Amino acid sequence: MGYSKEDIIRIVKEEDVKFIRMQFTDIFGQLKNVAITASQIERAVNNEIMLDGSSIEGFVRINESDQYLYPDLDTFVIFPWEPQHAKVARLICDVHNPDGSSFVGDPRGVLERVLERAEAMGFDTFNVGLEAEFFLFQTDEEGKPTTKTNDEAGYFDLGPLDHGESTRREICMALEAMHFEIEASHHEVAAGQHEIDFKYEEALHAADNIMTFKLAVKTLAQRNGLHATFMPKPIFGVAGSGMHTNMSLFKNGKNVFYDPEGKKGLSREAYAFIAGLLHHVKGMAAVTNPLVNSYKRLVPGYEAPCYLAWSASNRSALIRIPASRGQSTRVELRSPDPACNPYLAFAVCLAAGLDGIEKGMTPPAEVTENIFAMDRAARAAHGIESLPGSLEEAIRALEADQLILDTLGDHVAEHYLAGKKAEWDEYRTRVSSWERDKYIINY
Repeated sequence: MGYSKEDIIRIVKEEDVKFIRMQFTDIFGQLKNVAITASQIERAVNNEIMLDGSSIEGFVRINESDQYLYPDLDTFVIFPWEPQHAKVARLICDVHNPDGSSFVGDPRGVLERVLERAEAMGFDTFNVGLEAEFFLFQTDEEGKPTTKTNDEAGYFDLGPLDHGESTRREICMALEAMHFEIEASHHEVAAGQHEIDFKYEEALHAADNIMTFKLAVKTLAQRNGLHATFMPKPIFGVAGSGMHTNMSLFKNGKNVFYDPEGKKGLSREAYAFIAGLLHHVKGMAAVTNPLVNSYKRLVPGYEAPCYLAWSASNRSALIRIPASRGQSTRVELRSPDPACNPYLAFAVCLAAGLDGIEKGMTPPAEVTENIFAMDRAARAAHGIESLPGSLEEAIRALEADQLILDTLGDHVAEHYLAGKKAEWDEYRTRVSSWERDKYIINY
């Protein structure tokens, strides 16, 4: 939906909007905002709202703190869950320096730069469709989250087993009010686990959408006395939450991944894109799977992809090609999780795929067997490698992949790596309850 400055000023007045959230995302994927009153809307659409970047982790130093928020006018929306007598709207913003230049540490800007590279290569659109899973947990007497679910349901179950169904329905209605096209919603494999699928979008707005989606899920869960989490593996022994990422490239309005004469209906560009992803996926892992906890999801036994292979249908492979062809032809990367910063995740995915196309890479042979059923020797015979097994391994892989570092840019790469190393060190030196239960009596 295209808005002009005048449109937004008029709507704010006509709808009696009281507050506008000028939203942006830090390098670790946390949504931030500067809230302004309706009286400041004209300044907002003219890029005159400032923020103190030194207060945002990974942004700038205190001696260069002033930054400006440039709103993407097409992201204007009124939050449907706020009171009608005090309406709240939002604009998603790019972060700029005082001289008007784009701030190199803005994750949205990182994605925009890779999209410009794709355009320079002749591609006009990079579409992304997401399948983001989450858990709904009960809260305690103080309103703090527990790991108790509010249902006993499983895959595709419905009420009365699925006690989260009403909350999920409320989330869907709110998203539709914000112009999302909801394709499906259902209970996932684990108790308390849910998935809401919405239509693919151009990559930049797909990233905007997942940030909005996470905000809506968390807000409406809280209003229903529940806690929503996108933590990849909140409970031992059950399936974790992924964010399968479906990608397609277009040139002159046509899907370049589709070739009716190609093997499996895929083009040379599609195979090269797959090869690029496989070549760089280890270096991408610290971005697509950014937490210590992410690697507790990426283990055998729970349908989580941890082996580097591709297939047209095999769900044990890291990359799958869904059955649809024609304009719907797409490549599905199954490893990302919903804790990632979507702007950075889509940027590195696209950069890896473009690198494959640019260099004419060829992927290994398709793996049709169940990789989860293979032992180490069988995987070695097929040349199947594994994703990093920990955040520490992922950090090392990122440091070794120059393309991914260049995609992030020096500023983001430096601060991102520093933050992740600190996270790993904090985890590595902590004594867990498992260790105490295991060792304190016997040793």
